[in-house]
Amino acid sequence: MKHAYVFPGQGAQAVGMGKDLYDNVPEAKALFEQANEILGFRITDIMFAGTPDELKQTKVTQPAVFLHSVILAKALGVGPDMVAGHSLGEFSALVVAGALSFEDGLRLVSKRALAMQAACEAQPGTMAAILGLADEVVEQACAETDGMVVAANYNCPGQLVISGAVEAVDIACEKLKAAGARRALRLPVGGAFHSPLMEPARAELAEAIAEAPIHTPVCPIYQNVDAKPRTDPAVIRENLIAQLTAPVRWTQIVRNMLADGATEFTELGPGNVLQGLIKKVDAEAAAESRSTL
Repeated sequence: MKHAYVFPGQGAQAVGMGKDLYDNVPEAKALFEQANEILGFRITDIMFAGTPDELKQTKVTQPAVFLHSVILAKALGVGPDMVAGHSLGEFSALVVAGALSFEDGLRLVSKRALAMQAACEAQPGTMAAILGLADEVVEQACAETDGMVVAANYNCPGQLVISGAVEAVDIACEKLKAAGARRALRLPVGGAFHSPLMEPARAELAEAIAEAPIHTPVCPIYQNVDAKPRTDPAVIRENLIAQLTAPVRWTQIVRNMLADGATEFTELGPGNVLQGLIKKVDAEAAAESRSTL
């Protein structure tokens, strides 16, 4: 029996997330208050009782999703056999697996959010979900489109998110609809995440990641960049730096975890997106989502 824990990324947030942990678990309350101090603002006020628009700001969303996932995992006392996280969720996975401390993980996530926000403002971009086509068809359409557009999130078979400059993404969407896509839908995101347009953010974050102490995790972490199980701190660091401009290989991560003996998946944090994606990779996989104790 191998238990895989997986952690959601930006977009899973919801007002009220984590409040039950704060109210009912003294250790969780202490961690939330520590986070307020580290961040320099009361993120808990926005998480528990803010507006959706306040929570949607990248500088708030990323630390909020990270905090909910990590503090829930600590409250549950999980002992994972393997971990993975979708985009931002990789930082939650690293903390739960003991490769990063809670404090260092939160500082990196906060820096990542601010760097990504700045990159979005400097170079406008967008993302679009493409449903119902083989990955190769989507990749080819991106390659044949003028301008910057790339495959960004391999979420599950038949669901791939593309990312890049607004005009190039729109042109690629039209091509993909003509090629038979069931849907080619622009996503309500602030920028071209996991594309070369995030290079300024990658360069800025690289320095912080290089300085952060990364330890050998208690179990393998399947990283976004190559979908392989990693335990070497030097490789983990390198992959974490590359993550901002490289695609998220979620389909491959789930397949590799299953091949390596995962018998049960638990998604920890807000929402249940990953549980659904896991089921689309393998309908027989045992997967659940937990957002509370």
